[in-house]
Amino acid sequence: MPDVRLASPQGKWILLTTVLGSSMAMLDSTVVNVALPRIGEDLDADLAALQWTVNAYMLTLAGLILLGGSLGDRYGRRRVFVIGVVWFALASLLCGLAPNVGVLIAARALQGIGGALLTPGSLALIQASFHPDDRARAVGLWSGFGGIGAAVGPFLGGWLVDGPGWRWVFLLNVPLALLCAPIAVRHVPESGDGTQHGRFDVLGAFLGAAALALVTYALIEAQQVSVTVWVTAIAGVAAGIAFVWVERHRPDPMMPLDIFRSRQFTAVNLVTLCVYAAFGGFFFLAALQLQVVSGYSALGAGTALLPTTALMLLFSARSGALADRIGPRIPLTVGPLLCSAGMLLMLRVGPDASYLTDVLPALLVLGLGMVILVAPLTATVLASVDTARAGLASGINNAAARAAGLVAVAALPLLAGMGEEAYRSADAFDAAFDRAMPICAGVLLLGAVVAFATVRPLPPDCRKPECLHHGSVTTPPLEGVRSRGRLEMKGGEGDTGG
Repeated sequence: MPDVRLASPQGKWILLTTVLGSSMAMLDSTVVNVALPRIGEDLDADLAALQWTVNAYMLTLAGLILLGGSLGDRYGRRRVFVIGVVWFALASLLCGLAPNVGVLIAARALQGIGGALLTPGSLALIQASFHPDDRARAVGLWSGFGGIGAAVGPFLGGWLVDGPGWRWVFLLNVPLALLCAPIAVRHVPESGDGTQHGRFDVLGAFLGAAALALVTYALIEAQQVSVTVWVTAIAGVAAGIAFVWVERHRPDPMMPLDIFRSRQFTAVNLVTLCVYAAFGGFFFLAALQLQVVSGYSALGAGTALLPTTALMLLFSARSGALADRIGPRIPLTVGPLLCSAGMLLMLRVGPDASYLTDVLPALLVLGLGMVILVAPLTATVLASVDTARAGLASGINNAAARAAGLVAVAALPLLAGMGEEAYRSADAFDAAFDRAMPICAGVLLLGAVVAFATVRPLPPDCRKPECLHHGSVTTPPLEGVRSRGRLEMKGGEGDTGG
């Protein structure tokens, strides 16, 4: 049984290590959107290249995050965590030094691999290291600091872009890694799951990532219809079918499909796909809209988007308590409806938009909807499966959210009619943004309908989320589960937004 106490020097070092590690991935996921216009200008990149700058990272992260958690269980959580930190830092260095957009996109894909090794480990290290009496407080401190990092991210990213330059958005990860990795090696005890001896589902991970990559490519390049686009789209669908077949027939699948026999679990993942597709598309386009159309600086755009993260950080725990009393159905219905209204209010954000009268009201409504939505979503995921599979369920839900955002960033510009050079023209981008926001609102409305029709009350003795403060606006938190005195995970255990 783990016995490190939070008040001890080692306990403080462990907490610092996990906060630093999660902050690397959190900062990277929140600041890149703000830097996109400057990246496009500096590297002479079209809109498709900017989409890939975002999606290359999300692609490898979403496709490999479940496998990354299993690697930690098998070979040691600290070892895999440190490898992820170092890998992430080296990929970040390559991003910062990229001479052209092709190298940047490749480096972003490498970053995602590092993130898939790093992200599941931070919360898992806390759960596997601290004494049971201190674990809840340690998780609370970790999730609180992670939320603060999420809130600071857009502001810091904007300051870096306007100051030393967009490359420092990535280079900032290097000193964080130089601080984090040695502390982890010296102060964090190793832990793992000695019962795991099965084969890794490498084929499943490859097919899942390939399906996402091929479909994403087809959607991004679909503005110029060609045989290549059609072949890629068909190959993506085929890879997806093969992924399902492999997961159904493997003895130790990365994503056992029998978990979807729970109607509640399937329903809440459908809601997740809807809401996080809308969020992913929105935050990709909103940062561009504020800079390209409304004339905000990168710092101004990053600061402007802070209310959503701040509201989630301040009120997510209270939202979870409310959902405990009234059940998840109403929050999972009302939350997406409010988010939908917030995105429709963004239609007022155009040239010379006033922050107080145009931007802020929309973001406050959107943030309020996210506050109401996220905590019940996590609780419903955990309650819909057996306790021993809660970690797996949370990992699948988190991966689904990332995949939804990935597809949305690829598809939304196509559906809104954005040309390859749209972000270079304020008028063209504004017109396309006005077509995109109703699409996002419609997807959220669909999520609300699914929630109202399918989500049922939670059992009174169901497992509650450990991460009460949540700051990420693009993914739900990953959760771990402890059973019979040891950590049982198959997939992810922790997230930077917990």
